[in-house]
Amino acid sequence: MQTEIFSNIFPLLSTANPQTLEWLFNVAIDHEYPAGRAVLMEDAWGNAVYFVVSGWVKVRRTCGDDSVALAILGKGDFFGEMAILDESPRSTDVIALSPVKLLSVSRERFIQILFKDPQLHHRMLQLMVRRLRQINQRLQIRSSPPAVKLAHTLVSLGESYGQESNTGKEIFNIPFKDLAEVTEISLEETTKIMHKLHDKGWIKIDHDNNTIYLVNFKQLSNLAGKV
Repeated sequence: MQTEIFSNIFPLLSTANPQTLEWLFNVAIDHEYPAGRAVLMEDAWGNAVYFVVSGWVKVRRTCGDDSVALAILGKGDFFGEMAILDESPRSTDVIALSPVKLLSVSRERFIQILFKDPQLHHRMLQLMVRRLRQINQRLQIRSSPPAVKLAHTLVSLGESYGQESNTGKEIFNIPFKDLAEVTEISLEETTKIMHKLHDKGWIKIDHDNNTIYLVNFKQLSNLAGKV
């Protein structure tokens, strides 16, 4: 992967200087995982930050035999930074939802890079603040109707990771159970709403290609209260 492509894929690296990108590219390690494989395990000590080159993962919290999806991440995002920065065991694990390609940078080298490149350091703080704002938005709509909350989840995924196509913004066909858990509504409600949105033509669920098309993004955004 050329450093220019590296920069274009990852918003975190958009302000990094060329020397930083070159160094990152040289020290990064490639990983590939099939769908369903654990990428990171809870309680493991943070030893690397991971960048999603392609595919989709879910961040989940486990309690005994039960697990709950907390977030869905796609191409261009990163994870593992919290355990690196506070030097503590991870409180969540990460599971591949689809075949996924990742790059990892060791804790020691990533911290060196942050100290060497103030712009990258600042950009990382900006993105972490954005994540906090997204959490606040989810808290603000916690009492909203299920359809509003689910539309908010779909729109957020489309804005962050959606690929433009002739049919609409294209995202991975995330299992309804994971969508329900991330949105904090029941699986029954999620299934009912997704089918209704599909019937209305606002979304198109393509099971053959494992894809959800956000066909009427404006209407979804209106429902989510984002416009």
